[in-house]
Amino acid sequence: MSVIWIIVLFILALMVLVIVIYNRLVATNNQVSNAFAQIDVQLKRRYDLVPNLVETARVYMAHEKTTLEAVVEARNKAQSAHQALTQHPKDNQAMSSLMNAEGVLSQTLGRFFALSEAYPDLKANQNMLQLSEELITTENKLAFARQAYNDAVMALNTSIQSFPAVLFARSLGFTQANLLQPIETALERQAPIVKL
Repeated sequence: MSVIWIIVLFILALMVLVIVIYNRLVATNNQVSNAFAQIDVQLKRRYDLVPNLVETARVYMAHEKTTLEAVVEARNKAQSAHQALTQHPKDNQAMSSLMNAEGVLSQTLGRFFALSEAYPDLKANQNMLQLSEELITTENKLAFARQAYNDAVMALNTSIQSFPAVLFARSLGFTQANLLQPIETALERQAPIVKL
């Protein structure tokens, strides 16, 4: 076999390798985009439910105006952060802002539900029960969507970091994505104190 044929076969093999790597990276990158879209759907649903929940509670919790306003404000900030991340999905700062805003919204909703326990008429209201159940279901779906996103990000990052893809990924335009961090408050991060 001549040297020219060996060079041609080597170039062809290299081209096939690059094509296979590119297609695998495209597939995993699309999985990350799809997983983010699923989070997007659940967040939009959550943002739509919160005003209805607040409006239902407003009648019963008239003197809890500050709590109701805090829920609406937290929802609006989370929605704004979500829109910013949607425009720049791989922006670390936008992801961090969304996680912080979502954490504040979760805390505010927690306070809202804790206060609503003091209103038996509100707890018995069918609209409130239905909206609360829908919000809980949405929160569960959101948790699953976040896990699926993190799984897809891990697959993409592993593909990018694996040999031989690591040699071509950056030049083909693929970068690592960021995992969604759990939404925790400062209090949740502290170790519990046990007194005996």
